[in-house]
Amino acid sequence: MISQQEILTVMKDAILVILTSSLPMLGAALVIGVIISIFQATTQINEQTLAFVPKIIGILFALLIFGGWIISNVTDFTTGLYSEILTMLR
Repeated sequence: MISQQEILTVMKDAILVILTSSLPMLGAALVIGVIISIFQATTQINEQTLAFVPKIIGILFALLIFGGWIISNVTDFTTGLYSEILTMLR
């Protein structure tokens, strides 16, 4: 039987993997959003759609750069989880 502590540990690890894997894309979107906002504030251009294309390009660029690391991170977590299944069920 799986104990509550083991379930909470797996959930904590899963949330940590999700957060660390999404951090590069979220960081790129945040930085680009701040830069576009400063540009809009200084030029007084109030176009709402101006930030979408640079954010999408930045997120795709971050995914290209960090994609291997993200796949490695998720694969390591999944492999570790599969290797722990037998010990959890005992």
